[in-house]
Amino acid sequence: MLQKFVYITGALDYLVGAATWGGALYDPQPGQFVALMTLGMFLMMAAACLVWASKDMENRAPVIFWQGLVRLTAVCSVLYGVQVGLSQQWEYALVGVTGCSPIELLQCKTTPGAQAA
Repeated sequence: MLQKFVYITGALDYLVGAATWGGALYDPQPGQFVALMTLGMFLMMAAACLVWASKDMENRAPVIFWQGLVRLTAVCSVLYGVQVGLSQQWEYALVGVTGCSPIELLQCKTTPGAQAA
């Protein structure tokens, strides 16, 4: 089950990366274009890493762990940013796309054997 979860969340990163590129190309803004294009490529690279890591989770666990920290940062940034006016409410949808619960990540429930315990 966890293997499928890692694979699916990795595959979703392809869509988010492509959407980031689309937003940058649709409405190019000075000071944002390069950052959005680079972020889009980073997300696609992360997607490839997660899909690859899902095939041998025991040996590639560090990839999944570090990607989990990236997702935790994104979730916490949105939750904080919306409250103080640094983000917009639609960005709450990004929290759902990450598939990451900050509580589960902090409880180390992202490891392959954690669900059996």
